[in-house]
Amino acid sequence: MRAVIQRVKEASVSVDGVRVGAIGRGFLVLLGVHESDESKDADYVIKKISGLRVFEDEAGKMNLGLSEVGGELLIVSQFTLYGDVRHGNRPAFIEAAQPDKAIPLYEYTVKRLSESFTVQTGVFGAEMQVGLINDGPVTILIDSKKLF
Repeated sequence: MRAVIQRVKEASVSVDGVRVGAIGRGFLVLLGVHESDESKDADYVIKKISGLRVFEDEAGKMNLGLSEVGGELLIVSQFTLYGDVRHGNRPAFIEAAQPDKAIPLYEYTVKRLSESFTVQTGVFGAEMQVGLINDGPVTILIDSKKLF
């Protein structure tokens, strides 16, 4: 499972011109599910997102986590995180999980993070427009396969 986390001042997602999710300060999480992912991959990503300390403390150091600053999450599914361009310029997405596997892991991740944080989402599989004001910018990549 891959998650691209962007520290944001605000973020929103729209489908067909209708805003379906929006947050203030927090993380925009672009979440991709690999064909071989299991719940342990989701648990790893959930733990990392929950504990990520990239907000500045009173000394200006990146030392505070999402819960310490009252931050929110906007989680957007993004199979293109598994786009492979090694063999050309048109990405192949064969490593991305099919919806029957990806949706349950995506929903599991959203549910678990919702237990601790305010979470908004996009619409799985929809053509979405994402807007954000990146804070920093700070962008972090988490990949569960780097662990296993």
